[in-house]
Amino acid sequence: MTTLQATSGDIVRVLFAILLPPVGVFLQVGLGLHFWLSIVLTLLGFIPGIIHALWIILTR
Repeated sequence: MTTLQATSGDIVRVLFAILLPPVGVFLQVGLGLHFWLSIVLTLLGFIPGIIHALWIILTR
């Protein structure tokens, strides 16, 4: 069984993921494919961008 421990950096990234999804993804993975995908999803609809950003942050 694994335990989840949130650090202050995780909290900041989650807040950015909700307010500005590409920034949250950038803080987690840098300027990679997921960052550009987050920008596209955010432009197509804000909610898909948030979902993608949270998924990236919480699974890595």
